Amino acid sequence: MSHLATLKHPEAAARFAADVPRTHWHDESLWFMRVKRDRAAAQVPEWERLRELAQAIKAYALANLPALLEQFEKNATAAGATVHWARDAEEHNKIVHQLLFAKGVTRLVKSKSMLTEECGLNPYLEARGLEVVDTDLGERIVQFRNEPPSHIVLPAIHLKKEEIGELFSQKLGTEKGASDPKYLTEAARGHLRQKFLHAQAGLTGVNFALADTGAVVVCTNEGNADMGTSLPPLHIACMGLEKIVPHAQDLGVFLRLLARSATGQPVTTYSTHFHGPRRGSELHIVIVDNGRSALLGRDPYRRALSCIRCGACMNTCPVFRRSGGHSYGVTVPGPIGSVLAPAIDARAHAALPFASTLCGSCADVCPVRIDLHHQLLAWRGDLVAAGHGSTGKSLALRFTAWIFASPARYALAGKLARFAMRVLPAGLMRLLAGAWGRQRELPVAPVESFRDRYRRTHGRA
Repeated sequence: MSHLATLKHPEAAARFAADVPRTHWHDESLWFMRVKRDRAAAQVPEWERLRELAQAIKAYALANLPALLEQFEKNATAAGATVHWARDAEEHNKIVHQLLFAKGVTRLVKSKSMLTEECGLNPYLEARGLEVVDTDLGERIVQFRNEPPSHIVLPAIHLKKEEIGELFSQKLGTEKGASDPKYLTEAARGHLRQKFLHAQAGLTGVNFALADTGAVVVCTNEGNADMGTSLPPLHIACMGLEKIVPHAQDLGVFLRLLARSATGQPVTTYSTHFHGPRRGSELHIVIVDNGRSALLGRDPYRRALSCIRCGACMNTCPVFRRSGGHSYGVTVPGPIGSVLAPAIDARAHAALPFASTLCGSCADVCPVRIDLHHQLLAWRGDLVAAGHGSTGKSLALRFTAWIFASPARYALAGKLARFAMRVLPAGLMRLLAGAWGRQRELPVAPVESFRDRYRRTHGRA
């Protein structure tokens, strides 16, 4: 795990932001993805209609989730797959390990799966003697570094090519000092090809599960999920229960939105449908709850389960872009992660809903129109009410409420503040304003309040 994951978000973000050149580069790289998303969306005249449809389909799926999951299990089983149910991360890991142990598997290749990251599957299996190889290039890079992904679509976006070149020189024997992306990618391909050829099982995530056909759909840009499931005789697909889609005909809506929202591509390079196992092989699908049912029962936050993991909210978020994904200390960072994480452990992740400007940019780009900024605001109220807020901040808010409750106190506070801004040094004022003030230029104090000016010009308040 990253050393930042052990810190609260404000402290971890400050460490990341202390490297100013890296912060600017990280910010610009993610904003570049946001611009690509906007261009791709602009080329689809019916873009907003697609978002409306996606929102409606997901709302229907969540409202009928138990029935759709049972339908999916029935159809997947009829197609030859075996479906398993896991209440939490521990049960998920046990099921996967039992499946691998029963087949004598010691070498496993994985494609990208945020669910298995969430469940801590890699260290669980490695502690039991299995070799686990992440085959997505970005995931393999961070696995080499023994750290989690910093972004759900761009796992190694926090690293520069020179750092990856140095890493590959150590791990893969590439030329020291080489940083050409094509050269490094070719080295990774040669390394991973051997892992594919000798793998005894392949594990994938699931982007979409189709209730009416029992199929699971896996989307990648590198084809690694296809390689990892085409050669070994055992395929394990792990999915959160929210990945269900009612009908196969609904899939086209999400495929048109997913890649454009994530990377600005017209479509993901590989979108593979698994309808049961290959001849002579086995397909096991593990459906995981791990707190999702509890979130489904909470009205302010249930729509967060509509997320299709495109990462668009991260690419646009001014806080994420300047603080890095590792500063969140959770598998899914950014705005959507700041909604999901407190539902799992409110005390541990109480700082995350406050790591937002509430600008609404995340909701503007979300392909399924999740009202993320409203949910973050709701979490702030719930966390403070539950006693998870900062003591200093709570006292400050109570004091502010006391001032706002009286026109006379409000007017007096305004006069004192304007006087202080005129006579105290700017540096002292920024210090008094706390972290917010230290990072901003304070405005010039007005000579008079709006109320005073109105009284002077209109003769009454």
